[in-house]
Amino acid sequence: MKKYLLTAKFEWTEDMMQLVPEHREIVNSLIDEQVIDHYVVSMETQTVWITMNAKTKREAKSYLSPSPLYKHWKVQVYELMVWDGQNYRLPALQLN
Repeated sequence: MKKYLLTAKFEWTEDMMQLVPEHREIVNSLIDEQVIDHYVVSMETQTVWITMNAKTKREAKSYLSPSPLYKHWKVQVYELMVWDGQNYRLPALQLN
């Protein structure tokens, strides 16, 4: 499996609010299946960032395509080479 960053730009409408519960069910399922690592939404920039595991870019997109919000998104997918962060480090030692 490779790591991908999926970015999606959107223009929020009140009609989209009705689609959020079904969308969240799909996202939560993909998180539980360890397909999605991180899911981040900024209403300020109307952007979604999703880090996910997939074999190909096409497969990464296909995981989100059942979402009712997907048709409102302008999606780009990037393969990631380096993936690092605080959660991937050993905890700091604390001497008593």
